[in-house]
Amino acid sequence: MREFIVEADGGSRGNPGPAGYGAVVSDAATGETLRETAEYIGVATNNVAEYRGLLAGLRAAHALDPSAAVHVRMDSKLVIEQMSGRWKVKHPDMKPLAAQAARVFPPGRVTYEWMPRERNKHADRLANEAMDAGARGEQRSQSASTAELDAAAGRAAGAPEAPGAAEDAARADTRAVAAVAAPGWAPADMGAPATFVLLRHGETPLTPQKRFSGSGGTDPSLSGTGREQAERAAAMLARRGTVQAVVSSPLARTRETAGIVAARLGLDVAIEDGLRETDFGAWEGLTFAEVRERHPDDLNAWLASPDAEPTGGGESFAATAVRLAATRDKLVAAHAGRTVLLVTHVTPIKTLVRLALGAPPESLFRMELSAASLSVVAYYADGNASVRLLNDTSHLR
Repeated sequence: MREFIVEADGGSRGNPGPAGYGAVVSDAATGETLRETAEYIGVATNNVAEYRGLLAGLRAAHALDPSAAVHVRMDSKLVIEQMSGRWKVKHPDMKPLAAQAARVFPPGRVTYEWMPRERNKHADRLANEAMDAGARGEQRSQSASTAELDAAAGRAAGAPEAPGAAEDAARADTRAVAAVAAPGWAPADMGAPATFVLLRHGETPLTPQKRFSGSGGTDPSLSGTGREQAERAAAMLARRGTVQAVVSSPLARTRETAGIVAARLGLDVAIEDGLRETDFGAWEGLTFAEVRERHPDDLNAWLASPDAEPTGGGESFAATAVRLAATRDKLVAAHAGRTVLLVTHVTPIKTLVRLALGAPPESLFRMELSAASLSVVAYYADGNASVRLLNDTSHLR
């Protein structure tokens, strides 16, 4: 059995404050460094950053060889004692991280050893580089394994590249999860943004038929396909390990999707009524063609003006935007510097993206948003926003 050494560290300048982690995977037999990983994670405590470093190191080792044995060395007495089972994990921010770390490899394949800080210089340097990059509004580049670096060198020298479908999917997933919590650009004194990962619920029986399904209809649950989509989204978000809270619309399909993801992440689900879908009035349950046939004048007015309501006293897009702006401000204030998963619907996600871009109301009709897709928007302290991802479905392939 192959054996890896994982050395990890994390730090926070302020505790809590701007934080980052670093981790190194090396071959136990040769001492060769196989992979480095580091990341600025926004505002967090020292202990959370240390756990994030451990988790990243274990995942890097698993990516190299999932059948390997791993020996973890860290200078954090707390993490070593808790992961060894001698101390109980009590802090709510560390519980999900410890649970995720324990699931990377089967029980018994990972051992833990405390070491003095002066012997953990490699991981400590990486963590500080990540924090320095974050202070500059940058994201420290993730180093690849030596095999990946060799392949990149070969391509640069003119060697052909012919990746298979699995490699394409892996790269797409990497791009998607990187967008989930990358700090993006911001002045160094602005602090980490509130990052909203926007997950549209999985399919319901109405989704494939493209029927209006808002907050005033039958409130359908997920279909079998929708539950599978939620599981896939949960798996991808668990691999990333950046989501710190889960907030859901009160409707059944979003609560069910959020519950599946939260269970995988070891988090609770908070319900926010402001994230509910638009009320489509008498159009609930109908297809677009059926609405066109039954209510042509109302539909034309609705398509022409954000102030128009669906037939029967539904909610206009203008009213939805007012509701979503208030909900956004409330959640940004509550989760400054954190990464939060918002499980919601088509119109709320498109509206949040539209508002972040300063785009006109008609842009709502020009965005595609698939079931169980992920979008990401970051909100900074000065009121600016950055759209980092829209309608990503790579985790569903």
